[in-house]
Amino acid sequence: MNKIKAIAIMASFMMTVSFLSSCKKVERKNEIKINSDYSSTTYFEEPTTTALVADSYPDYPVTIPEINQTETGNQYQAEDCSYEGLTFESERAGFSGEGYITGFSGDVKSLSFMVDAPSTQHYDIGFSIAADSETMCSIKINNTPCGTFKADSSGKFTLIKMYGIFMNEGSSIIEVEVVDGDIDLDYLQLTNNTSINEMTYNPENIVTNTGSGKNATELLNFIKENYGKTVISGQYTSDSSNKELDFIYQITGKYPTIRFSALDASHTDEYNDYEEIEAIAEWYRNGGIVGLIWEWKAPSSVSSVYSEETDFRLSKAVTDIDLSMMTQEEIRGLFGEGKISEECYGIILDIDNMSNILLSLKNIGVPVLWRPLQEASGDWFWWGADGASDYKWLWELMYKRMTNYFNLDNLIWIWNGQSADYLVDESMYDIASVDIYMPEGSDFSSRYEQFFSLQKIVGPNKIIALSECSRIPNADDCFRDKSVWSFFGLWYGSYLTNDDYFSEKFITKDEFIRIYNSEGVLTLDEYKALTTIE
Repeated sequence: MNKIKAIAIMASFMMTVSFLSSCKKVERKNEIKINSDYSSTTYFEEPTTTALVADSYPDYPVTIPEINQTETGNQYQAEDCSYEGLTFESERAGFSGEGYITGFSGDVKSLSFMVDAPSTQHYDIGFSIAADSETMCSIKINNTPCGTFKADSSGKFTLIKMYGIFMNEGSSIIEVEVVDGDIDLDYLQLTNNTSINEMTYNPENIVTNTGSGKNATELLNFIKENYGKTVISGQYTSDSSNKELDFIYQITGKYPTIRFSALDASHTDEYNDYEEIEAIAEWYRNGGIVGLIWEWKAPSSVSSVYSEETDFRLSKAVTDIDLSMMTQEEIRGLFGEGKISEECYGIILDIDNMSNILLSLKNIGVPVLWRPLQEASGDWFWWGADGASDYKWLWELMYKRMTNYFNLDNLIWIWNGQSADYLVDESMYDIASVDIYMPEGSDFSSRYEQFFSLQKIVGPNKIIALSECSRIPNADDCFRDKSVWSFFGLWYGSYLTNDDYFSEKFITKDEFIRIYNSEGVLTLDEYKALTTIE
């Protein structure tokens, strides 16, 4: 996928301030055994290795500050701040105090509050704001960008909250900047957070597909047993050369555990990317985990993954006929009789074509973290653009056909709908994930708020993962905020490299090295030490 994103997916309100005090080592669960009884009909070459020179670094223990929960409900009036260049008014009803501050459409766009945190802990920060049109605001804490929010257009003062923000005891500066438009800003409220303590890690120790193969079952059980105890590292590759994975090793002395990549096959084009299939198989043979997404170009003469670049409409494909267990001959008959549409027939042909590619991995024993129909709640991909109902129909068709008709028992299904409206039945996915892209220079931290929001949608019995990101999360912050993602997957390109050099657009090189060498992050060498190959 060409990830030049203009949209920060699920833009976060969460920020954090680094604070290290006590040291806590993360316990990892016991080993698993992986069956490597590959089919004798494999067409893949034996794996080869290239000697790479890499620096080595010590293991960095996970460090978590001492949290002192203190009840607070401090309120800071906007008119008590220094507001030179802005305007004090008291005409709009519903304000507290003596008035509110407005005039952000002029030369001065921001107002800074000096707040006093009574203890080192997580806080909720609320802003009482009125606006006549939807207005984007950004927040900085101690000059570090931490997220954005939209003020609604109701014209009434509304308390907009940011949850789970970690702050050290003492003074901090919280700056509200109006990106575009104007607001009436009444006050800032600082209260102690309670939702952090609601986080749980209690995934059921079963796979949704009771007929899953041995390797997929054992891999998912390993992931479940280590959920909440370690973050499994992952990296997307741009091609079969694994250059991003080698680059990370040269920088950090560690390889990521999960090799993520994308397949873009369709029934209209003969699939010939056997080098990618070979690279996938080799990564698994060498002890790693494999993750795949499907860059599914719509089955249309005007074909693209992006809804605005194709004339394909999923709504025209939906049918009440259960096609999941039918043969292609039977489905072709329905199409010939006009009982299903051309769009529906094209979808089946594409699913069957992709299933045959995935069968080549099943036949050599490779379990796959399978994340189809990604980012569905956004309208940028065709499979989400026609709404939740049509998307759920497509998910169910794909799941049942791949699982029951093609018997793809090597797939671990990842739901990436990113919205409660798009949630599919819990029996048809194993892991729930979210993709998070933040602007350059933002404090990525743990992304607690998205973790918490997703767990609220899917419940505590599902594993939560960070399937795509613009930078890797800070391991210390993840444990501090009880937001220990099962795994992360960093996208390639400028999120990692700038030509042949490390890109520091989203994270510094030193922090990247520290995270990869954190005892809270599972890298390939550590994963292989916990697994045995039969």
